[in-house]
Amino acid sequence: MSARRSGPERWPHGLGGPAHGARPVPRLRHDRGSVTAEFAVTVPALLAVVGLVVAATGAARQSVALADAAAVVARQTARGDEAAVPGTLARLAPGASATSSVEGDLVCVRVERAVDVGPLAGVVALSSRSCAPGLGR
Repeated sequence: MSARRSGPERWPHGLGGPAHGARPVPRLRHDRGSVTAEFAVTVPALLAVVGLVVAATGAARQSVALADAAAVVARQTARGDEAAVPGTLARLAPGASATSSVEGDLVCVRVERAVDVGPLAGVVALSSRSCAPGLGR
């Protein structure tokens, strides 16, 4: 007579069955819902991680847009075109505010705004600073 094997998970410690003196481990009835419970815990955790990755990617995209806006606004301010700054900010970084300062020969601009993506919305503030040479100021 040969023993019927149903797979390595049925024999303890990886031993190959009755020839090694092992007995099959019976499957317990109370283990039937364990996969469902593990799935119920894992799925929300995975969704939270995906949500944070999407929010971080959106925040990084907004940070790059803010840096571009700061550079353009600094050049506009340095050449004396302050009237175009609000329109540029509205187009390149909606909701951002800008402050400018003169540091020697440079005109520097700091642009700030809050992140507006996912769980980071309103919690994380972004800022970017850029300077441009002033034209004889």
